[in-house]
Order: sequence, then structure tokens, then C-alpha cells
Amino acid sequence: MARRDDVAARMAEAIVKRLVTRKLAEVKDEPRAREVIRRILIENLAAEDKLETDARALLMDHAKEIRDSASDYKRIFALVKTKLAKERGFTL
Repeated sequence: MARRDDVAARMAEAIVKRLVTRKLAEVKDEPRAREVIRRILIENLAAEDKLETDARALLMDHAKEIRDSASDYKRIFALVKTKLAKERGFTL
């Protein structure tokens, strides 16, 4: 969890810095802007983690079928994750 917060904070810092430097946005309260972006990124990362957990759980329900087939687990995981993301309106 702390790692996710650190990553989100660094990303938020970079985003605000680029927006201000390139004059793409007028930011009056940079610390507040960084905090809002950090929070959005944390929520997004948490949603992706949940998506991965759900995909793994779904695959575990069908583990025997996957093991008996010639399918590649990573490929199936990616397909399931993409399908779940699409169903939930989540952009990967």
C-alpha cells in the first residue's frame, strides 16, 4: 500500500509539473492539484488490483480446465482481465 502511495505521489508531481511547465493548465494551488491527482491515481491503481484479483479468482474456479488444455495461463489471464475491465468500464 505504501508503495502504491509513493508511486502515485511521484506521478502526480510529474503531471502537475508538466502541466504547469508546458502551460497546459493554470494551477493556482499546486499542492492541492497534486493531492487530487494522487488520490485519483491511487483509486485507479486499487481498481486495477481488484480487477486482477477478480480475474485470478475466476481462473482459479476453472484451474483444472486450464491445466488440462494447451492454453497459456498468462494469455488467458490477460484476456480475462481485459474482458472484466471492459465490462466494468475500466480502461487499462
